Amino acid sequence: MWPLWWLLVQAPDPYPALQQKQYEEAIARFEKAIEAAPGRAGLRKDLAYTYLKIGETEAARDQFAEAMRLDPSDHHAALEYAFLCHETQRQAQARRVFDRIRRSGDPQSRATAEQAFQNIDRPLAEGVARWSKVVESDAGNLAAHLELAQLAERRDELGLAARHYRAAWRIAPSKRGLLVDLGRVLLGAGKSDEAQAALLAASRGPETPASEAARELLPERYPWVSEFRRAMELDPGNIPLRRDLAFLLLQMERQPEAEREFRALLELEPGDPLSSAQLGFLYLAREDRARAMPLLERVMRGPDAALAARVRGYLQIPAPKPDGPPAVSGDPKVMAERSLQLGYLQDALRFLHNAYEADRTDPWVQLKLGWTYNLLHDDRAALTWFDQARRSADARIAGEAGRAWRNLRPSLARFRTTGWLFPVYSSRWRDVFSYGQIKTELNTGAFPLRPYLSTRLLGDLRRSTGGALPQYLSENAVILAAGLTTRSWRGWTGWGEAGWAFSYLRHRVLPDYRGGLAYGKGFGPGAGPEAAGPFFETNADALFASRFENDFLLYSQNRWGYAPSPRTQLYWSGNFTADARRLEWANFAETGPGIRFRFPSASRSLVISLDALRGAYTVNQRQLRPAAFFDFRAGFWYAATH
Repeated sequence: MWPLWWLLVQAPDPYPALQQKQYEEAIARFEKAIEAAPGRAGLRKDLAYTYLKIGETEAARDQFAEAMRLDPSDHHAALEYAFLCHETQRQAQARRVFDRIRRSGDPQSRATAEQAFQNIDRPLAEGVARWSKVVESDAGNLAAHLELAQLAERRDELGLAARHYRAAWRIAPSKRGLLVDLGRVLLGAGKSDEAQAALLAASRGPETPASEAARELLPERYPWVSEFRRAMELDPGNIPLRRDLAFLLLQMERQPEAEREFRALLELEPGDPLSSAQLGFLYLAREDRARAMPLLERVMRGPDAALAARVRGYLQIPAPKPDGPPAVSGDPKVMAERSLQLGYLQDALRFLHNAYEADRTDPWVQLKLGWTYNLLHDDRAALTWFDQARRSADARIAGEAGRAWRNLRPSLARFRTTGWLFPVYSSRWRDVFSYGQIKTELNTGAFPLRPYLSTRLLGDLRRSTGGALPQYLSENAVILAAGLTTRSWRGWTGWGEAGWAFSYLRHRVLPDYRGGLAYGKGFGPGAGPEAAGPFFETNADALFASRFENDFLLYSQNRWGYAPSPRTQLYWSGNFTADARRLEWANFAETGPGIRFRFPSASRSLVISLDALRGAYTVNQRQLRPAAFFDFRAGFWYAATH
């Protein structure tokens, strides 16, 4: 093994890079130095301060925690850790550390810690007292119990927190996350048996987030029978919990106890096929066929085909002949409709072709053929039938077929060109901004990546803010690029491109690399362009842009509201923007009302929007602009596909 001094000599020195403000390089060197000398608390502290310089608050907090662990007498590191805990929403831990330092630190640290402790503890104590009075006067108030439990947990009054998490759970037993909260505070209070019961009950519940959170706090081993029993005392109606216990008892060959649990399951959920089958098998094992067969026959008639087949195999009963598709008789259009309703697509296709041979001008048949081929993933055939149906004299059928044809056609073309333009006026900047793109994409069929060529326009009228320190308001450039995009999957699309940005304002040509991940989804009847009703839509973009100092930006735009007609949407917006470099202009949140509408005589692709937004910067370190702002925006969106 190399001696420690040799490792220290070989480790790179991080301090020259730190002095030159090469923070990423300094961090990498600090990490190597720590590998060489993991017991040096000073390295951890200096790495923590370096993380703070680049805005990595949580990483800095963790390094101060290590420095505090290595040198418990370093009260300055402990104070830094506590302040960062408070900043990163670990209020209970911050209060704990401040409490320790105010009792055992040096005079200066004690004074700082005392003030910080009181700043945290006083509002918590006042909140506990206030909500305790609410609970006394209204014992069934779920919100009050929950608020009191959370405040008590942050104040390290774990017994009080557990009592009110338990009370909240009794009021709202469907909220399994309360069991996770209860288990967490019981673990902190050293009551491991009670904690295991609460966490085990939550881990077998229907809420996936609560179940996963509970499993993270449970031991890695499988629970014991006694732990299942305690969990069922807390949550007697938990069917998955009781079922797991029943099968555990079967594995342990404790059949009488397992039988009792399966009977209890059927009392809670009489139609449970798995419990019926297993209880029937147990009855058969002790030759009680009279009680077994009604249960097993119910399973064989039930909807669970795999379980029914298992029961038939156990009883050596041959499987019944499957029901065939609807018989070919009567009106082929009626038979086609019935086949579609039952999901027999191939039979529906046969009946529809028979109907088409009988009357080749029937637009209903042409439209149904289009939809059936579309459901069978034969979009080229579907496109042909939609094309015929959209020429119908029946306006309703022609409209439906035309929309389907227009939506489907671009996805099958060898080359698809899309263009969009979005000019918008902003009162906040007293400027008109214009964004647009023309993109030609190669259809590669089933291959997941598609190459494209793109031309982007990003500009505005004012160009800069003016004054002593003018700030450019947009890129003011035309960007020519080539890139790759993925096929859309459940609203997600990935893309990346490389090109050149031609700045028409500063007369420069710069390389431009950008890419990211985009997500878009709409929910509700009013989310579509031809529907009315309530709606919610969300759009998110994670973007890397080389021209903004190799920055990584995140945008999220959300709207929820009501569409009183297919051409008008009234909504409320909630948007936020953030970036990895913590640049002031790129970190803000905004919210407010808005309206989008289309004129009846205008193109369906032309949408006008008006928004009134109140916003605030989430990073405003240099105080170069007001922390809050109001913005009225008016613009229109136009898009076309060829």
